[in-house]
Amino acid sequence: MRPLTFALASSGLTSALKEGHVDAGGRFDFVPVEQIVPHMRRMVRKLDYDICEMAITTYLCAKAAGIPITAIPVFVTRNFHHWAAFQNANAPIARPKDLEGRLVAVNRGYTVTTGLWVRGVLQEEYGVDLGKITWAPTDDEHVEQYRAPANVTYKYQGRPIADLLLAGEVTAAIGDVRSDAAVIKPLIADARGAGFAWFRRSGIYPINHTVVVQNALLAAEPGLAKTLLAAFTASKADYLRRLDAGSDLTPADKAVVDLRQVVGDPYPFGIAANRPALAALLRFAVDQHVLSKPFDLEQLFAPGAFEAA
Repeated sequence: MRPLTFALASSGLTSALKEGHVDAGGRFDFVPVEQIVPHMRRMVRKLDYDICEMAITTYLCAKAAGIPITAIPVFVTRNFHHWAAFQNANAPIARPKDLEGRLVAVNRGYTVTTGLWVRGVLQEEYGVDLGKITWAPTDDEHVEQYRAPANVTYKYQGRPIADLLLAGEVTAAIGDVRSDAAVIKPLIADARGAGFAWFRRSGIYPINHTVVVQNALLAAEPGLAKTLLAAFTASKADYLRRLDAGSDLTPADKAVVDLRQVVGDPYPFGIAANRPALAALLRFAVDQHVLSKPFDLEQLFAPGAFEAA
């Protein structure tokens, strides 16, 4: 069998797999990845790889557009996104609901995963009517077939969200705002604590990235989904052993160690452990017009991995 091209970012979770410490039968040809985002775009637009790490909302949009890829229930990045909402301190915003009637920038596309999670939090935790906000993405969408709702404007494409905030052209922004300017401040106080409190109440541990496979390949190799799930499970076990050993930990590793004190398993795979997050993801996607209708989980994940999970 031929090696399978695989676009996968390097991280503690994936290192054992990418470095060959996990026995995957020599199946995977890992392409060089500096940033995974361009590879996601290539996958949904041209099917450039056999297997690719994929932002979960990009995957939902691709699935809705009929792009022939299917995920396995492996989630390689996760985050609590309360931290990713910022405001211009000079704007009259005393609480998140004050965003209604205003212009809010979104880093990259409207369908970007962080944007979806933050908007969901604003709606369900803070009572914000998302339809009363104009959303301003700074780039186009990965999935070209996607059409945004009427309250999304693309006229700010190419403008960094920090610049838009500093200039006062937008009231708030969602994304990684890299600025030390005092005029930019978090929208949600104690965002870390708020995210953890949300998890304790709801069980929702937000998913960022999954892994997708071309449908033709899954059809030709029915055991591939199970093989991938097993490979990631072994790579995860190796990483957790390194974390338990506690030596030579990077700042990213230490953040995962801290996270384990709250969520337990920092990388739960499969369906059962992720039902609260997946249900919220699909609910938010429909509410925000990222999807016109929800998927059943059986439609989203490869049958072999679904059964194994």
